[in-house]
Amino acid sequence: MQFKLGKIILIIFPLLTINLYAQVPNPNDWPNFKQFEKLNSNLPKLKKNEKRVVFMGNSITIGWLQAHPEFFEDKPYVNRGISGQTTSQMLVRFRADVIDINPAAVVILAGTNDIAGNTGPVSLSMILDNLKSMTEIAQANDVKVILCSVLPAYDYPWSQGKSPNIKIPKLNSMIKEYAKKSGVFYLDYFEALDNGNNGLIKEYSSDGVHLTLKGYKVMEPMIEKVLKNLL
Repeated sequence: MQFKLGKIILIIFPLLTINLYAQVPNPNDWPNFKQFEKLNSNLPKLKKNEKRVVFMGNSITIGWLQAHPEFFEDKPYVNRGISGQTTSQMLVRFRADVIDINPAAVVILAGTNDIAGNTGPVSLSMILDNLKSMTEIAQANDVKVILCSVLPAYDYPWSQGKSPNIKIPKLNSMIKEYAKKSGVFYLDYFEALDNGNNGLIKEYSSDGVHLTLKGYKVMEPMIEKVLKNLL
């Protein structure tokens, strides 16, 4: 019996791990509109001279709120990260979770789950197209855009062999070039977190993809400096 139980655990544990990193989209709510529906309706009113900033992204973004909630407290910062999401899903919910809550700026950190294939195979050009569309929607609504580099990742624990160490730098070059042409700010987290081998510095991550508190604390002064200058 013990042998069989151990065998079952060995089978189930990887499945739980995969689900943690790459959540299966609900076919009835593929972009996950429900995730923030109530929170969006009940946002506190902005104080005088406050300007709302939305952080749009995936598990790296929502993990920021979980690892260091103090960074978001007493600030007009709204975290709208959903674990496992790709840029396609973010684009579909972009109006509901960004535009409709009237921000002055949006910080977009996305693309790694696309490379991992979370919602199917896509090219780097397709990822960039989604980022372009989010940027254009924001600009059309007078929302300033900060496009962030995708963070370093040498490989994905839940989707191995996708060569993110090669694809992420290529995608970041494309994002940087587009940001320059479109007049939006490009924030290079990659360089600050890179271990020299296109992977995350060990102390900044527990799994090579997601950040520890130390990793987020590297990013925080970077984004705050940009927001101070931009707003």
